[in-house]
Amino acid sequence: MKFGLVKNGLRILFPIIKIYSQKFSLLLPVSYGNSSVKVITFTPLIYKIQIRCYPKNKNKIKNVVKKVEIREDIISHYFDVDKIKIEMNEILETMKEKYIQNLSLRSSIGSIEAIPVEYEGKKYTIRDLAQVNRKNPKIIALNFAAFPQTIPTILKAISNSSMNLNPQQDGTSVYVPLPKVTKEHRENLKKNANDLFNKCKTDVRAVQIKYIKKLELKQNEGLSLEQFFLLREQITTMANNYISEAEKMKNEKRKELLGDQ
Repeated sequence: MKFGLVKNGLRILFPIIKIYSQKFSLLLPVSYGNSSVKVITFTPLIYKIQIRCYPKNKNKIKNVVKKVEIREDIISHYFDVDKIKIEMNEILETMKEKYIQNLSLRSSIGSIEAIPVEYEGKKYTIRDLAQVNRKNPKIIALNFAAFPQTIPTILKAISNSSMNLNPQQDGTSVYVPLPKVTKEHRENLKKNANDLFNKCKTDVRAVQIKYIKKLELKQNEGLSLEQFFLLREQITTMANNYISEAEKMKNEKRKELLGDQ
């Protein structure tokens, strides 16, 4: 790279010189037709020059992901590794259960029985509160003779189950017509699959952030900066691995829902 100046219509180029504290002297021609030179002494005013080089074809730029090996022996000096894994794995298992319960193309007795219900501060499933039978190939019947007071809560839970169900009450019974598999239904299930994945990802990141904040506090207890960065990288990698597993589940479910086998 060269630095230039223009004097009397003459453009003079010379290399940029590494900056030191002393002065420099340059030999510059005075005019075109004269071989005489003039000595100029100066102190550079340029202190730092940054140069970034880019490839001509930007499409060739690729993201290089650093592969980090999980070292549980390192993490275990500061945290209970099993506890971190349990917290993250529970989030992944919750997503998996919701995929099974709520994202089936054809609703079955088993998927309807497993719909979660919260009543008077306690958690149940429909199978805990009703007798479930198939009235005919297109309708599932729920008998709530033992717990009729739960019917309003059950109706709401079924309607909000993301299974495109429209329950109908008849006395102490609830009838659930099974929906046809339409393109709109498939797209709705695909959207729900994305939403569940995003929630899983957010929850795993929350666990990651929680432990990194605990690391920051340990710096006051003598944790070096080098150890902090190493442990932060390890915890982040653990979270990334669980999120990658969740993303695989999401992609498989989307293929299933869209029929892309």
